[in-house]
Amino acid sequence: MADGGLDSLRSEIAACGAVHQLGQVAGVARGVLRVVGGGNWCLGDRVRLLGMNGRTAGGEIVGLEENGATILSDDVAEGARIGDRVLHLGRCRIMPDAGWIGRIVDPFGQPLDGRPLRNGRSECALRASPPPAGERRRLGPRLETGVSVFNTLLPLVRGQRIGIFAGSGVGKSSLLGKFARRVESDVTVIALIGERGRELREFVETVLGPEGMARSVIVASTSDQSPLLRRRCAWTAMAVAEYFRDQGCQVLLLADSITRFAEAHREVALAAGEPPSLRGFPPSTSHLIMSLAERAGPGAGRSGDITAVFTVLVAGSDMDEPVADILRGVLDGHVVMDRQIAERGRYPAIDLLRSVSRSLPQAANDAQNALISDARRLLGAYDRAELMIQAGLYVAGSDPMIDAAVRVWPLLDGFLAEDESADSERSFQRLAQILEKAKDQGMASAA
Repeated sequence: MADGGLDSLRSEIAACGAVHQLGQVAGVARGVLRVVGGGNWCLGDRVRLLGMNGRTAGGEIVGLEENGATILSDDVAEGARIGDRVLHLGRCRIMPDAGWIGRIVDPFGQPLDGRPLRNGRSECALRASPPPAGERRRLGPRLETGVSVFNTLLPLVRGQRIGIFAGSGVGKSSLLGKFARRVESDVTVIALIGERGRELREFVETVLGPEGMARSVIVASTSDQSPLLRRRCAWTAMAVAEYFRDQGCQVLLLADSITRFAEAHREVALAAGEPPSLRGFPPSTSHLIMSLAERAGPGAGRSGDITAVFTVLVAGSDMDEPVADILRGVLDGHVVMDRQIAERGRYPAIDLLRSVSRSLPQAANDAQNALISDARRLLGAYDRAELMIQAGLYVAGSDPMIDAAVRVWPLLDGFLAEDESADSERSFQRLAQILEKAKDQGMASAA
């Protein structure tokens, strides 16, 4: 056995205790169990519920009392009885390893693809602190994405954190798959939080493909699982990303979705007795989301960076709902995907005028920033006059800017849909040709 395998085995053996503490169920109410006895309970520790009419189930300590603890089960509490034994397992560890690349794991680091998986040599904290603010590097160079709109108008740079705000069924997963295959990185960590079970294999084989899977670690928790596991899924993925970052790797983290992460936390927090305040979300939601986002970004010293893409499900395009509003305020850019754009067949269905990359203007040179400004100005002019244009109320020649916008809009809209492997330089050349062509057409019309 290789030295790494021996070290991993020694770590697992050392973590095995000879003595296990047992408590017992003293009450069941509102979906949680009250447990007494058992010794040193700690908030967040794992337990195993024994009995339950022959079943066993995992659980987590979500509240502490003078004589015991409050436990939320990973499964329904049906079958639990007063006096059932509760095994105190203690803190649950996560020990990533380079051998996890190309694999699918659950929130506890256990394999989901039917093959054995070796743990690493050292433990990583699930809720680690971000690098010291005064020591973190600035955002790095532009990353090639293979998608024209992100190569030009919405640049993604190393260490940046962006959010993709979209409803269901508008191409969000497909866009994440493109990022996983094409964005420059050493390792890609993908968190699938609360996804439908049938979609995991489809995402791996169709959306991600062998090319993307070869450099990826997928952490998955399906929608039918406990909110404890769905919440833990995001923390585990971030811990895995931090492990590779600390090895000096450039890491791309894709988390889908932060909305389900926040909803899982809401279920846990309400069960623990925290009152709802933000449209049903508990007050701790803000800190939960911001602390997760802050762990991504540029590293410090000789470590790598974590470039993060977080998705947010926005029902009815409500960008002011709590999760979207909290996350948008701590990110380095947000991308809004619009259902109406998707319904007319343009993918990625990005609403450029409502999207922004805070890596600009530093991520582009003066000439490129001028092209970006011209494109946005023309798209904005068309958007303001679109109803008049479609209703036939606009008279050509009334406004030179709208005239130019009408000429260039089909070309720019097509450019936003371009999906190519061209680098940023060639994408900017293509954008410049489109804008110049519109000018030439305007001069020809005037003549």
